[in-house]
Amino acid sequence: MSDVRAEHSTGALAQFLDGVLFRNIITVLILVNAAILGAMTYELPPSILHGLELADQIIIGVFVVEIGLKLYVQRFSFFRSGWNWFDFIVVTASLIPAAGAFTVLRALRVLRLFRLFSVIPQMRSVVEALAHAIPGMGAIMLVLGVIFYVASVVGVKLFSGTHPEFFDDLGGSAYTLFQVMTLESWSMGVARPVIAEHPYAWIFFVCFIVATSFAVLNLFIAVIVDSMQSKHFDAEIERQAEAHDEREVLIHEVRALRSELAALSTVMASSDQPSVPSRKSSDPVDNFE
Repeated sequence: MSDVRAEHSTGALAQFLDGVLFRNIITVLILVNAAILGAMTYELPPSILHGLELADQIIIGVFVVEIGLKLYVQRFSFFRSGWNWFDFIVVTASLIPAAGAFTVLRALRVLRLFRLFSVIPQMRSVVEALAHAIPGMGAIMLVLGVIFYVASVVGVKLFSGTHPEFFDDLGGSAYTLFQVMTLESWSMGVARPVIAEHPYAWIFFVCFIVATSFAVLNLFIAVIVDSMQSKHFDAEIERQAEAHDEREVLIHEVRALRSELAALSTVMASSDQPSVPSRKSSDPVDNFE
């Protein structure tokens, strides 16, 4: 009996942890915690700063209780989800004292805001789509790396003599070309001074920009969009499969109900039919015969 009660309480707790109310509470706490960490970057009176630190510790305590409840309910299956690992690491890092060698963790406490990715389903879908696009993006990055390497070497060979501040060596040339690729002050800051000394340098810059900014970077966008569309398509297929399974269950239940109704109708019809009286030997007709 106690085992049944324990399983019932665990199921109710799991349902509460997966419910909308609990998810909304955690979302609000994450946003409040982010606002507290942002406010603590200003010069505040000691009393207010102490209150913010106390509120921060209380919210961390709530996060620890949340992780503990999930571990209690899910047991070892908790660690099968990458999002659970992410929440566990972020909350555990918040418990490490920010002193000595761990002072940098004080600045990393704002990473708790990333927990919104695991709490809000829409944001989680976007992150999962980005992660799904990483293999395709890796091939594009290799292509971009080859273009950068070749262009950097060519830039050093052509322009290092007149513009060593831009194309002194391979690293400096790659950094300059990265600025050109982002289109940040590339014309007046880099291209025009070089073109003033090398009139045909515009061919180099135009070809590089077309190959990187207008072609390769757009491939990144295409891969991400395709990944998000495929993610949405997979989710739609999963919903259709679930709806199909539910329809099949309903069909079986309706057929079973029809069979039961037919059997019940047969029984009721047989019970309502009047019985025929048996003919006895004292019947006048028999006597007449």
